Amino acid sequence: MTTLAQYPLQQLVQTRWHDNDIYGHVNNVVYYSYFDSVVNRYLIEEGGLDIHNGEVVGFVVESQCKYLKPLAYPEPVMAGLRVGKLGNSSVRYELGLFNAEGELCAQGYFIHVFVNKANNTPTPIPEGIRRKMALLVI
Repeated sequence: MTTLAQYPLQQLVQTRWHDNDIYGHVNNVVYYSYFDSVVNRYLIEEGGLDIHNGEVVGFVVESQCKYLKPLAYPEPVMAGLRVGKLGNSSVRYELGLFNAEGELCAQGYFIHVFVNKANNTPTPIPEGIRRKMALLVI
């Protein structure tokens, strides 16, 4: 059984009214935006990623999400983040989304390849970001 404690970083994600679909729960595509927001918030706030003026950015090249239980607005969600694999220019993030009762509702991953923004070619992960990622390696 996967628990929030298995993720070194935990972050609150607040659902929004427009996250719900016609069936009354968070639409499946929104889960990916939660994943993306959690990772990028960490990279920007902790790793120093400069999304506007930096020379390096991360491109998502692969992703997956398993939907286990529905989430719905206005329910708060706890997101767990860990790093499953840290390469030279790529990283695999693993994420879990948990409801207020601590139940795992969705589990997924995505892979970033870091590229030089000027020419979109793979480049080593910047050292400051790599150090922060290393803290999340399981």
